[in-house]
Order: sequence, then C-alpha cells, then structure tokens
Amino acid sequence: MGSVATAVLTAPLVIVVVIAVKSYSKKLVSGCCGGGDVPKPRRVDKNPDHYSHHVMLQIEGMTCQNCAKQVENALNAIDGVWVEVDLKQNRAMVRQKEQISVEKLCAAVEKVGYHAHI
Repeated sequence: MGSVATAVLTAPLVIVVVIAVKSYSKKLVSGCCGGGDVPKPRRVDKNPDHYSHHVMLQIEGMTCQNCAKQVENALNAIDGVWVEVDLKQNRAMVRQKEQISVEKLCAAVEKVGYHAHI
C-alpha cells in the first residue's frame, strides 16, 4: 500500500519536472523569448520625409533578433510611428509623424516584456 501511495505522489512531480526541463531546453535552443515566428509587422510608411519628430530609446532585455522584432512590432503598432531597432546597440530609433509622449512609447515596449528609456 505504501508503494502505491508513493507512486501516486511521485508521478505528478515527475511530469512537472519533465515539462519544466523541456521548456527550458527549448528556450536554450531557440533564444531568450522562445523563438518561433514573431508575427509580421503591419505595413509602415517608410518615407523619412513624412516624420518630423524623432526619439532614440534605449531598450533593455533584448538578446536576440526575435526580441528586436517584438519591440519593433510593438512600437510600429502605434499610428504614425516608424521604428528601426538596433539589437547590437540595444536601442530603437522612433520616427513620429506627430509628437507622441515618451511614456506612451515606453509603455508599448513594457507591454511586450522589455524596458525602454531615453
């Protein structure tokens, strides 16, 4: 009877450990943010003449190209914004057609799990 109870208690623990190890190994192989395909960004007007406001944001937490794409997509989702992220420099050039508060830009970055500041 004791061995049955031990098996019943041990089985869920083993399952949890296996799931955790698989998740962690996937992260090691595919990058910090789980890899996979980051959704394609929406079309953005890329004519520099259309943007009269600029701000350079420092981005903390990006370690791979997928991270950079997530940050770029989050900022490009804001109307009137065109962003180019430089992963090596950990920064984003944010071009704006109309002035947008730095707080709003930083909040968009925070929403996808990174930290931004001027």
